[in-house]
Amino acid sequence: MEGNANESLPKHVAIIMDGNNRWATDRSLPGVAGHQKGVERAREAVEFAVKRGLSTLTLFAFSSENWGRSQEEVSLLMKLLNTALEEEVPNLIKNSVQLNFIGDLTLFDDNLIGQMKRSEELTHCDEKSKKLDLVVAASYGGRWDIVNAINKIQASDKTDITEQEFNSYLSTARFEDPDLCIRTGNEIRVSNFLLWQLAYSELYFPNLLWPDFDDIQFDKALKEYSSRSRRYGDKSNFQL
Repeated sequence: MEGNANESLPKHVAIIMDGNNRWATDRSLPGVAGHQKGVERAREAVEFAVKRGLSTLTLFAFSSENWGRSQEEVSLLMKLLNTALEEEVPNLIKNSVQLNFIGDLTLFDDNLIGQMKRSEELTHCDEKSKKLDLVVAASYGGRWDIVNAINKIQASDKTDITEQEFNSYLSTARFEDPDLCIRTGNEIRVSNFLLWQLAYSELYFPNLLWPDFDDIQFDKALKEYSSRSRRYGDKSNFQL
């Protein structure tokens, strides 16, 4: 699905992938089936982003709050992440997709941290050949990101900084802010995701669960984005 050449496409799309457990429950399946389907949809989303020429795709894979889930589910999610890295890194290399992790990665076990770092190194691309930056938010929270940035600033002894300078201390400093944020799961909230970075992002809430978010749904989200007018607070249309 190539889309219309005249469409105004976002450069950076961020996705809150919510609804795996409910998708499995609705089908009387074990929770693992929902998460496995969710991984499959994430793979498809990356491939679709490359086809449509996006610059950056950020996926909210595991939040700071997800550590509060049952030990069994957390262990399952860690195994799925480990397996996904083993299976998907060759495809990312083949498609010139650079993998980047953001979040408090120190909370993961040493083996997984090592695998994340190796995956980032293996998928590293030069700017000419790179087709997509894939940013995976893991053990991530927007409040954590802001507090972490403040701690870095305090450690640098700076006392007066601009918004642009503050942005440089965030975990997303290397990337432009998202143009479009998609949140599945039939919820209308951002759930502590990229709180600073979403200030002027367009928000899109499809009425479906993440395992049902296929290429057709992704294309609908891009079409919705292209139909909107982003003004960034511009008052040029004001009339007395």
